Amino acid sequence: MVFKKRMLLGVISALVVGGGLLGCADQAGDQAVGQQAESEHPSWPALTSGIAKDPAIESRIDALLAQMSVEEKVGQMIQVEIRTATPEEVREYHIGSILNGGGSFPDNNKHASVADWVALADRYYHASMDTSDGGVAIPMIWGTDAVHGHNNVIGATLFPHNIALGATHNPELMRKIGEVTAAEVSATGIDWVFAPTLAVTRDDRWGRSYESYSEDPEVVRDYAGELVEGLQGTPGSGDLLRGKYVVSTAKHFLADGGTENGIDRGDAMLSEQELMDIHAQGYFSAIESGVQTVMASFSSWNGKKMHGHKYLMTDVLKQQLGFDGFIIGDWAGHQFVNGCSNVSCPQSINAGLDMFMAPDPSWKELFANTVAQAKSGEISAERLNDAVRRILRVKLRAGLFDAGAPSERAYAGDESLIGAPEHRAIARQAVRESLVLLKNNDGLLPLARNQKVLVTGDGADNIGKQSGGWSVTWQGTGNQNADFPGATSVYGGIAEAVESAGGSVQLSTDGSFATKPDVAIVVFGEDPYAEMQGDVSNLRYQGEQDLALMQRLRAQGIPVVGLFITGRPLWVNPQLNASDAFAVIWQPGTEGAGVADVIFRDAQGNVQYDFTGKLTFSWPDDATPVVRNRGENEAQALFQYGYGLSYSDSVQMAALSEESGLQQAEGRESLAIFNGRALDPWHFQVVDAANHQSVISSSVTKLNGISVKSVDRNVQEDSRRLQWTGEGDATVGFFANSRTDLSRYAANGGALVFDVKIDRAPSDAVNIGINCGMDCGAEQAITEVLSGMTAGEWKTVAVDLQCLATDGVKMDMVLSPFYVRTAGALDMTVHNIHVAADAKADIHCG
Repeated sequence: MVFKKRMLLGVISALVVGGGLLGCADQAGDQAVGQQAESEHPSWPALTSGIAKDPAIESRIDALLAQMSVEEKVGQMIQVEIRTATPEEVREYHIGSILNGGGSFPDNNKHASVADWVALADRYYHASMDTSDGGVAIPMIWGTDAVHGHNNVIGATLFPHNIALGATHNPELMRKIGEVTAAEVSATGIDWVFAPTLAVTRDDRWGRSYESYSEDPEVVRDYAGELVEGLQGTPGSGDLLRGKYVVSTAKHFLADGGTENGIDRGDAMLSEQELMDIHAQGYFSAIESGVQTVMASFSSWNGKKMHGHKYLMTDVLKQQLGFDGFIIGDWAGHQFVNGCSNVSCPQSINAGLDMFMAPDPSWKELFANTVAQAKSGEISAERLNDAVRRILRVKLRAGLFDAGAPSERAYAGDESLIGAPEHRAIARQAVRESLVLLKNNDGLLPLARNQKVLVTGDGADNIGKQSGGWSVTWQGTGNQNADFPGATSVYGGIAEAVESAGGSVQLSTDGSFATKPDVAIVVFGEDPYAEMQGDVSNLRYQGEQDLALMQRLRAQGIPVVGLFITGRPLWVNPQLNASDAFAVIWQPGTEGAGVADVIFRDAQGNVQYDFTGKLTFSWPDDATPVVRNRGENEAQALFQYGYGLSYSDSVQMAALSEESGLQQAEGRESLAIFNGRALDPWHFQVVDAANHQSVISSSVTKLNGISVKSVDRNVQEDSRRLQWTGEGDATVGFFANSRTDLSRYAANGGALVFDVKIDRAPSDAVNIGINCGMDCGAEQAITEVLSGMTAGEWKTVAVDLQCLATDGVKMDMVLSPFYVRTAGALDMTVHNIHVAADAKADIHCG
């Protein structure tokens, strides 16, 4: 789930967000699935939901469906966002669901009170129940991203992120965490959470690795059912989906953590057996525990988008696995299905998606188009009724028809539930149990409390940093400690422990001190990030300042304890060498005091809490992007799956190699992209005016609004003629499912260079661009240069890379180094496309 403003580059994402080949294989996707249906599939288990079908509910659904118009049914299948749909619009369009995206609040007020949340929920509820137009009263359901507690609400209890919870190896604790989260969500009048995330991360470069409990599917399966029952209640109990319990979501279906090269929203290129054995395991226990909704993944499986994958959504999930709730889309994810757009995607509904997540203002067009498609039969009446039946089934099971307005429900508006002491105690327990001790030379830990302690590092007194992404704001950025009332920073917990025993504490982010300390605790690590923006190209922790700080302290004879804040395993050998003791504290959330509970002895000098956390992710021995998982390249892990010291272990760590294994290109040699053919790792691809994506391999290809032809310049078919008809926006370029580092070229005066011949001047703006993923890219206008060329003559054009190395562009993670986009008519031929250093650019920026 995301909340963000779509960039103009959104059309390019159809190709690159799934790892370059992502949407491209969709061109043959239907054929591939058809072939697959004739082949032998693995034996997916036949599961039984923990919540049995109730004949009374099914009869009630029959009666409702008989009364509903097509418009009312389609309204139930669309979820809108609180910033783009008013209560009056919910009433007018019979909308079935709303959500607040990450960083979205009532009245756009970050500090909205519990009463504000409930009041807004009431307004939407009353709108959905208004039958003044003669319609059927069906209560809306509100969904929210409560992924580590009710993380959009000021003052809520925020738990450690999933990667930390995995290290606890405590499924029972997961149930408690689910119960606390559900209770705090209930207090705001919301009835549905988009959790738990059941990704099994296989490549730690993925920016959502911290949302995964483990690289091991066994852990995810053990946790999933417990989380679902903690959120929803125990099947068969009287309070199931009532009171302090809410509807939960298993996400993101399927294999979001298995994308090639760890690219967010990428392509999971693996067998169906691997899909089942690794990535589906959490869904099995979630379904058996009665999970009521499943969210489709942005990602693809072997080139076909999950939002349009009928075999997996319908044949496997609904029919074989017996899931009888509804499938919700992710943030406008339907638009990336082959042939779809943000406002029209019958393909998704026909494939098995039951509810569009449509957060953009264009949702009214989506509603109108879907109504027309239902009336024309493009979406069959059977499929329409099945989708609505599933939505109504969940609402009836949750008691929403009888519960009244949110403010009338038992716990709505109860401010005492938000950040309640007993909730924070469970979160603090989770912190204690999640810490993993990697080094403890000479038994430095646990520390005595009555010492002179220096606490330093930029993470020491920074609750926003220690909480990570999805904390009040979507990316977890822009927050201050004051945005987390009732929370404790790591420093706050240390100060309380030390000062209560007569010791002294100095806080200094830069490591300076007035009195030489007995020990220095350095709290450092990754800054907050969330999906897309969290992807990295390698596993090196970029923390030179932290390292210098640690080395400076040790040079003064001060023992150093390193406390590492991180959302994934990273190569930190230099920091390990610079520490006497080193613990991974992950992203502990709001209860940072739990760290002090473990690293200090109690007031009597005894061990109060030992380190019990064990890695559920393999730790890299160098920074190279080698996939290291349990049973896969284990020999290349510095610390293997399951590692974690306790105070009874006396292990002396010798100095580690500080060779990262990375080889940085000089950026002086030419980097060829196209020379008669697309060069590895790139493929020549097109997104046409109808949003169909194609890999171009034939000599002549005609698509909607654009045609591509192989032509001769110097030798046979060494160039490509690109002809836009002006029928709509179309893009052609070179894309890969692996990343290329162009940062050195950008630093060395590099340019994107290509030969071009114009046979018809552009009738509209033409942009050249690069892309590094969803909302990660930049474009530069080349209209003027092309318009000024003499028809039929070749010209070499060089675009300064600095024009494309703008804020938000990761030049070390480029998926597409060259694409051209226009909505107008244009006839151009390209030849010899490459990146060159120290090039004389024709096109400069600024």
